[in-house]
Amino acid sequence: MTDSVEVLWPGGESAVERMEPAERPATLHGKRIGFLWDHMFRGDEIFPMLEGRLRDQFTDVEFVGFEEFGSTFGGDEHAVLAALPERLAAQRVDAVISGIGA
Repeated sequence: MTDSVEVLWPGGESAVERMEPAERPATLHGKRIGFLWDHMFRGDEIFPMLEGRLRDQFTDVEFVGFEEFGSTFGGDEHAVLAALPERLAAQRVDAVISGIGA
């Protein structure tokens, strides 16, 4: 005899269509990295540390600071995110590191 249990997912159905992530670069050598931040948790302290560590490993990497893009949360977030593809292209960004608040 097999017992069965009915299980319900409390989160409901997903309202966001799943997207495949962009292909990651094989290396960061010679790349231009953009920092995105939601201005919620110590990004102004953490990004400079991260930049320093990455420069130790990839001496020819360049960075574009989060100040160039605006906050990805609160206030103008919809406008910031809508403009992001154009701004990333204008800054010639190859990859992004996005920091979110804790």
